[in-house]
Amino acid sequence: MKILFLRFSSIGDIVITSSVVRCVRNKFPEAHIGFASKKGFASLLEHNPNIDSLHLLESDFESFISEIKKMGYTHVIDLHKNLRTKRIKSKILNAKWYSYKKLNWQKWLLVNFKINRLPKKHITHRYFEGLKELGVTYDNEGMNFYIPEDLCLPKGIKLPSSYVVYAIGGTYNTKKLPYKTLAEFVSSFNGNLVLIGGKEDWELSKGLKGDKLINLCGKLSILESAEVVRRSTKVIAHDSGFMHIAAALNKPLLSIWGNTVKDFGFYPLLKSPKSIILEKNDLSCRPCSKLGHHKCPKGHFKCMDYSVKEINKVLSELPE
Repeated sequence: MKILFLRFSSIGDIVITSSVVRCVRNKFPEAHIGFASKKGFASLLEHNPNIDSLHLLESDFESFISEIKKMGYTHVIDLHKNLRTKRIKSKILNAKWYSYKKLNWQKWLLVNFKINRLPKKHITHRYFEGLKELGVTYDNEGMNFYIPEDLCLPKGIKLPSSYVVYAIGGTYNTKKLPYKTLAEFVSSFNGNLVLIGGKEDWELSKGLKGDKLINLCGKLSILESAEVVRRSTKVIAHDSGFMHIAAALNKPLLSIWGNTVKDFGFYPLLKSPKSIILEKNDLSCRPCSKLGHHKCPKGHFKCMDYSVKEINKVLSELPE
């Protein structure tokens, strides 16, 4: 039995698939399990002991498909379900295919008319509904994120024994705390605070000041940033990839939400109740997108209108 998983992006979505991979491995311990994704996300997958082989798309899609065909996969689990995976399906005709319901029209109804026909369940549970024929069920053990035991942080980076991480990034501005509020929170934070983010977050973060602030934005790889999260006492994140990494590492997590809503099914999935979602549930314009915008379509950005006092209060309620 050879089983192939398909999920090409992005960070959070790939991390979420870890629960499905684990449960399939437990159901079929002797199977060969492969995973196809983009080369840029290799570090999220290459240390997962439940995966036997990786197929990484760089640029030549036909060569990529040929590589997959040579493996002779008998079962394909499509957790992306887009045009790219349809192209793969058209080339691999001998395998049994499994997927899930994307519920695109339900999301469209919620975004455009605020009519909610979405099931109140995490996307993980919808994935497993698509695997009923395989007899694979969810084990309620949350997600996994694997960091090499020998991973070292870059030379010169020293972390305190106890600290809170704030992953300040987000694909869209409407999913991130406004700079003014972020700067006020950082400057007034009472304790050790470590900022993480990609190179694209360095410009945003370089002007932030705090008495016990360590700014690591743009200085770490994904795995190194995950290691900083693993060592922390609590994590603050937006609706982003590192929200899911923190959840997979089972860290006490405060996620701050803007224009997106947990009804889409991509909220933190932890195996113990250590997560608090801060969101504005009384706004008639929310959600304004299933992904996000570069700026608020209404111009007021009320969905991220949080006070520093409010954030600190919720953070203090998180168990360590």
